Amino acid sequence: MLEVEVKYRNADRSAAVATLLNWGATLKQDRTDIDLYFSAPDRDLKATDEAFRLRRIGAKNCLTYKGPKRDTETKTRTEIEVPLADGDAIATDTERLFAALGYEQVMTVRKNRSVYHLSRDGFDLEVCFDSVEGVGEFVELEILVDEAQYEAAKAVLLATAAELGFTEQERRSYLGMVLESQASGVNTQV
Repeated sequence: MLEVEVKYRNADRSAAVATLLNWGATLKQDRTDIDLYFSAPDRDLKATDEAFRLRRIGAKNCLTYKGPKRDTETKTRTEIEVPLADGDAIATDTERLFAALGYEQVMTVRKNRSVYHLSRDGFDLEVCFDSVEGVGEFVELEILVDEAQYEAAKAVLLATAAELGFTEQERRSYLGMVLESQASGVNTQV
């Protein structure tokens, strides 16, 4: 499955939400995501533009692999997500398993996320308003599709972002921004 995604900074959230609701969007979820990112013992995931994480949303746990970005206009990547059983014990055991296999935890990224859902041009679209600890406020638009729908989904995302007035695109991952912020010693939150 491909995750076709675009991310923007400095979006006018209240205006965007009003437009989304006008289009028939619904607030699907307000939540807190805690993402634990790992390095692999057999290759440098940063160098290959890949990511591997354990995501915790409340009691829910899932593993996610993200492949390299595919183009310069979006953050499209192969995404493989595997749900795990719920609960703290499962998350702890998963972390212990990875450590035993040589994976090291690189960083924890925390964000508060409001997820809106709507249909546009035949695609299920999510618009996520994120407040990411240490780096600021963002909005992500994403569609999950198979390979054959990639170009059409990309066009829908870019058109939707333009209609919502989003202009300041951000191609870096939250992990990358948090790592940069910590390395520089400067909080880049806006």
